[in-house]
Amino acid sequence: MDNQVHNSIVSFIWGIADDCLRDVYVRGKYRDVILPMTVIRRLDAMLEGTKDSVLKMKTMLDTAGVDNQWPALCNAAGQAFCNASPFLLKDLTSRGKAQTLKADFIAYLDGFSPNVQVILDKFKFRNQIDTMIEADILGAVIEKFVSKDINLSPNPVYKDGEILLHPALDNHGMGTIFEELIRKFNEENNEEAGEHWTPRDVVELMADLIFLPVADQIKDATYSCYDGACGTGGMLTVAQDRLLKLAQRRGKDVSIHLFGQEINPETYAICTADMLLKGDGDQADHIGFGSTLSMDQHPSKQFDFMLSNPPYGKSWKTDAEKMGGKKEILDTRFNAYVGDGELLSMIPRTSDGQLLFLLNNVAKMKKDTELGSRIVEVHNGSSIFTGDAGSGESNARRYLIENDLVEAIIAVPENMFYNTGIGTFIWVLSNKKEERRKGKIQLIDATGMKEPLRKNMGKKNCEFSPEIRNEIVRMFLGMEENEKSRIFGNDEFGYWKVTVLQPQLDENGKVLKDKKGKPIADKEKTDTEIIPFKYDGGIDSFIQEEVLPYAPEAWVDEKKTQIGYEISFTKYFYKPVELREMSEIIADLKALEEQAGGMLAGILEGLG
Repeated sequence: MDNQVHNSIVSFIWGIADDCLRDVYVRGKYRDVILPMTVIRRLDAMLEGTKDSVLKMKTMLDTAGVDNQWPALCNAAGQAFCNASPFLLKDLTSRGKAQTLKADFIAYLDGFSPNVQVILDKFKFRNQIDTMIEADILGAVIEKFVSKDINLSPNPVYKDGEILLHPALDNHGMGTIFEELIRKFNEENNEEAGEHWTPRDVVELMADLIFLPVADQIKDATYSCYDGACGTGGMLTVAQDRLLKLAQRRGKDVSIHLFGQEINPETYAICTADMLLKGDGDQADHIGFGSTLSMDQHPSKQFDFMLSNPPYGKSWKTDAEKMGGKKEILDTRFNAYVGDGELLSMIPRTSDGQLLFLLNNVAKMKKDTELGSRIVEVHNGSSIFTGDAGSGESNARRYLIENDLVEAIIAVPENMFYNTGIGTFIWVLSNKKEERRKGKIQLIDATGMKEPLRKNMGKKNCEFSPEIRNEIVRMFLGMEENEKSRIFGNDEFGYWKVTVLQPQLDENGKVLKDKKGKPIADKEKTDTEIIPFKYDGGIDSFIQEEVLPYAPEAWVDEKKTQIGYEISFTKYFYKPVELREMSEIIADLKALEEQAGGMLAGILEGLG
């Protein structure tokens, strides 16, 4: 679609808010009317050509006493949705009385099929009707949306049957316009935008990381893509486009099924509406509503590709209570068994549930396909280092690393997101690693790889340019080792937390023992040691070399030994600031002395 046409439609719809809603709604609430009305008008325009067929079918079904009419009515409409009311939206512009308009508009909305009703309900759009009626703006809003100045129909508009006034608006074009409106509203409401909107530049990088490593292995097949915290569906949309383009370049015939889940009603409505507007009616049915943690809508499914930006630093206490309480959660997504049969609980603290979304994805990986499954997720730093050995967070890292699922973790610059300035990390996982990656994890420090924005968007003041994205992907695909990219064996990140005891002594300095002749531990001298897996000789060697020379009677309480995992980017990429030589400092001070006319003489005498 021509960019000029696209921009003119977006501007026109954006202008409806200023023209009709300015004195009735605050700017942050314009979206409550504009987004659902955009959806309604597009669906209305798509149904206009088959309206008579739908009404005839309804009359026939009513006469036959058929109860479930929707499949037949949608078939008559030629769409995945339909409207069985006697009205088109343009029919309502002639209503002179407000109450007649209200009644007919409600009847019109009630005529939509159930899949559209879900969207309207989640938008809470019916709540806006009384407000618009009381302010006498509903008629004006409808007239604007059915105006001949724009065309939201999939059919072109001609004057006198020959002169093209408005080109057809296909599903992709409509989806692009809808996404642009969402973006503009998100920018207007920066304080809440980041809750459900990941910046496009970050999503593009995530799509590169998930698809490019296996691009040459894509076949003529159907693939699935899932996002368990899908928000408005942006990641799924980008992933779909990217996979289709990669397949097309390689001459492959690929289809992709999108799946997701979203807990916020409005963003769920936007996501499903966006898919309907793009003609993906079946895809809209694959988006579940509710909490992925406590009400997983895809419990038995497995997916080829999974992308997500789950909420971080957000309490999941309500979910924990629904699942029986944190200590009673037996969900197999969040509990596993290690090699010796020990139960490994991966339940994190209830103040932050982001790792549970990653574990949910891992539980949905395909194991019996050539590609297996690939996962790319954004987390904050908590996921890589929070939690002591034996904690839920550490156990989750242990499970992921010991099962050799982590390909790479990429540190992202601060201030890349709209509602937080903190640094974030992109996790890249696969259960079918290529041979050279097996047993290894690549760390990429991209914190300095950014371009400043000309205008801040909330807290976002920088972005990944296409060139920067390409450079990050190049380092990743090449498994390059340099000052920004390092590769380690999995055991680099593991450690033992060991409890070291010392005996009690009596007055003559001898060791106190119990009835069985074993030393009695002095609780006040109890200590813990963190011993890296890579320590030469392991625990025994560490105790011999690092403990016994200073505490000859010490021993390890083996029952309390725990395994932990953490990943510290600071450890591997920190560059200490080089201190200047004193001679340089004195030279600078002397230069200042000359400028200041002798005021620093006393100071220099003390430094000389």
